[in-house]
Amino acid sequence: MTRASWNGLSARKGVPPIVMVTAYDYPTARAAVRGGADVVLVGDSAAMVVLGRADTSTFPLEAAVLFTEAVARGAGTTPVVADLTAGSYEGSDAEAVRASQRLAEAGADAVKLEGAGPMCDRVRAVVASGVPVVGHLGLLPQTASATGGYVARARTADEALRLVADAEALVAAGIAMLVLEAVPSDVAAAVTKRVAVPVIGIGAGAACDGQVLVWHDLLGFGDARAARFVRRYAMLLETAADGIARFAGDVRSGAYPQVEHTYGMPAAERAAFLERLVPGEER
Repeated sequence: MTRASWNGLSARKGVPPIVMVTAYDYPTARAAVRGGADVVLVGDSAAMVVLGRADTSTFPLEAAVLFTEAVARGAGTTPVVADLTAGSYEGSDAEAVRASQRLAEAGADAVKLEGAGPMCDRVRAVVASGVPVVGHLGLLPQTASATGGYVARARTADEALRLVADAEALVAAGIAMLVLEAVPSDVAAAVTKRVAVPVIGIGAGAACDGQVLVWHDLLGFGDARAARFVRRYAMLLETAADGIARFAGDVRSGAYPQVEHTYGMPAAERAAFLERLVPGEER
C-alpha cells in the first residue's frame, strides 16, 4: 500500500526542505511530479478550486476517493497524501478508519486530518489500522467558516501555547507529518524545533521543514484573490484564456480547421460513398 519513498520522506527534518504541492487529477499530478515535488497532496481544497464551492465543508469522501485514484496514477513513485473530508472521520474511530482505508485503497500513502483534542484518538486508530496520518493545525479550512473565517491563528500567547501543546499531542498520538497553516512564523518555528516529525508550512514562515501551496494558487489558475502567503509562479488562467480566444477567433474567421486538420478517404471509397449516397441525405 505504502510507497517506500514515503517512509524516507516522513523521517526527513531540516535540509533540504520538503516540497509539497496539491493535485486533483492525473495531469496536475504529472505536472507536480515533473516540477520536482517531493509529495503530492490531494487536498479538499478541490471543493473550492475545482468544484467552485464556497468552502471545503461539503466536499464528499466519494469525490476525494475519485480524485485520489487519478492523482495516484499520475504521481508514480512520488508519495501521495489525501485529505480526510469533513464529516468522514470526526464522529468515531471506526468512521475515521473506514474513510482512511478507502483513501489508502485509492492510492494514498497517508491521510491528513484537521485538529487535535479528540482527533488524537482518531490518529491512534487510523495509525493502528496501518495508514499513516498527517496532522493539520492553525487555520482549519473545514471549520473556518464557523470559527472566525480565513484568518491567521495562534496570534495571542495563549493560542500559540495551545497550538504547541496540540502539535505535541498529535505527535504523541502517532502522526508522521504536520501541516501548519496561517500561523505566526515564531510559533511555527517553535513547533518545528520541538517535534520530531517534519512540519510543512502554508503561511507559516521559513523555519518549517517544508512548504505547500495549492496548485491553482501558485500557478495562477483561478480568479480568487490570493492569500498573503501565496506567491504566483505562473498565470495559467490568462494563458489558457488567451489560447481559447485565439481558437475562437480562428473558428469564427474560418481559419480553423484547415485541410491538414481533417481526415480523408481513399479515392475509390470516396467515389463509392458519393455514388451510393441517397440525394438529400448529405445534409
